[in-house]
Amino acid sequence: MPVYEYTCPDCGENFEKLVRSSDTSPVRCPKCDSEKVKKKLSKIANTNRSSSNAGSVAAGAPTCAPGGG
Repeated sequence: MPVYEYTCPDCGENFEKLVRSSDTSPVRCPKCDSEKVKKKLSKIANTNRSSSNAGSVAAGAPTCAPGGG
């Protein structure tokens, strides 16, 4: 179940809500009870840790430093 971030344009409240896929009720602001809330754009966690990505950098191999072209 994902957690979404919302903001309420009526009162300015920012909040998070755990949203179940089976829940069809509108999201309401916990401060003013408005239904006019807007879903915020959130950062996405990179959870794709496949074996093809895991071996892309050899252990102990030097990495590029900024300006070290």
